[in-house]
Amino acid sequence: MKIALSPKEEIIMNLLWEHGPMFVNEMLEYYDEPRPHFNTVSTFVRGLEKKGLIAHKSCGISHQYYAAVSREEFNKSTLKNVISKYFNNSYLGLVSSLVKEEQISIDELKELINEVEKANKS
Repeated sequence: MKIALSPKEEIIMNLLWEHGPMFVNEMLEYYDEPRPHFNTVSTFVRGLEKKGLIAHKSCGISHQYYAAVSREEFNKSTLKNVISKYFNNSYLGLVSSLVKEEQISIDELKELINEVEKANKS
């Protein structure tokens, strides 16, 4: 799955991942003032549905939307795409970059190695 989300799409996906199935009018309740118009949110919802990230259940003339992909599945896919696109499919390249940019400390790297070794023993 090679899908990037706009910031507005991220808001909707996070609402569905955190709160479960919702109608568009329920989503609007979570927005800060000034809230976007119902039709604006509805347009983004339909776009996410076309991308296959959300689906709906019909309830009369309305639709209740739910995440069709878990946050974990989406994150995993997104990470794979970033590693493929920017690190030539090298997880080592990603980790090396994090170490060089001091985004991960040596102690954290050691902890990561210990976790990987424990997982491999299981």
